[in-house]
Amino acid sequence: MTQHNSFRASGGGGKKNRTVLKRFERIDLLKKRGQWKDGDRVIGLKKTTPEA
Repeated sequence: MTQHNSFRASGGGGKKNRTVLKRFERIDLLKKRGQWKDGDRVIGLKKTTPEA
């Protein structure tokens, strides 16, 4: 059986840009921006967009 075209890797190779960050990545990004203080709650983080 062959694989459907939508499941194959694109011809460009390389890494895809993810639009969803993991929790630790969001915290690191908020720390860089100065919007995170030690002791802040980990649940209910602000929405963040990945760096370009």
